[in-house]
Amino acid sequence: MAKAKLTFSDVAITVNVPSGTRIIEISEKVGAGIIYGCREGDCGTCLTHIETGSEHLSEPSVLESKILKENLAGRHDRLACQCQVLSGEIKVRPA
Repeated sequence: MAKAKLTFSDVAITVNVPSGTRIIEISEKVGAGIIYGCREGDCGTCLTHIETGSEHLSEPSVLESKILKENLAGRHDRLACQCQVLSGEIKVRPA
């Protein structure tokens, strides 16, 4: 199974994660500051800024794109509950 390296810059923790893991799942385990409400992609609470490695993440779904637009998210922002780590090295922080 492919692995990726995910860094949470707010808590200075880097972990190796399996491909397909959602950012929010790892954030909860390591105690990073990404908060969430619904975990379904509806509320936009888990807005996360991708500092580096956005090319190593899943493409936004139609729902995620809609919620990002509604929340006036920047082009490097994603929803941690929807975004999957695929490979490579990614660095994130709460938006």
